[in-house]
Amino acid sequence: MKLLVFSDVHSEKKYIDPLIKIAKKEKPDFLICAGDLADWGQNIVGLAKEFDKLNIPMILIPGNHEENEEDLKKLIKETKNIIYLHSGSYEVNGVVFFGYGGGGFSKVDPVFERIIDKFKKTVKDKKVIFVTHAPVFETKTDYIPGLGHVGNKSILKAIKKIKPVLVVCGHIHDSAGTIDRVSDTVIVNPGPVGKIIELEF
Repeated sequence: MKLLVFSDVHSEKKYIDPLIKIAKKEKPDFLICAGDLADWGQNIVGLAKEFDKLNIPMILIPGNHEENEEDLKKLIKETKNIIYLHSGSYEVNGVVFFGYGGGGFSKVDPVFERIIDKFKKTVKDKKVIFVTHAPVFETKTDYIPGLGHVGNKSILKAIKKIKPVLVVCGHIHDSAGTIDRVSDTVIVNPGPVGKIIELEF
């Protein structure tokens, strides 16, 4: 499975146009945006439509800049390839994408932990990909010079429970472009430039 993953584009054409070119050239199976496609939610529907024209399924979660529920409902109605995931999952060919967006500022998220406990019961023997806006605590993806590790401990805990093959996250711009591991789980904060990830299934 080939993925084009990115995050924190914040409505900037200098990132959107190259990402669309990469998608046309590489023809990934899925696009994944780990939040903050728009800047404070402005024109999120229009931005999503730009990617929708590619006719490639796109997993999209909200970032901390996208919390207007009406815009997100409109986005779902007006696009055919956008798969909006927040606190939910999407399965295709035995691969389960789990999305959890918003926030990015708390180190512990009890709501997320409860959702994960329920989700764990449904994914036995399946390949799982997490898409979260918040980065994973104490990894390269959550480091800010001068502040240290600022990521989410609840996501780290969930990785140890579920053992996803991949985690795509964002939010921390200082860590954009980083890749790390927790055991066998690959964790990537692709940033707005994006990365092609190829998985062997």
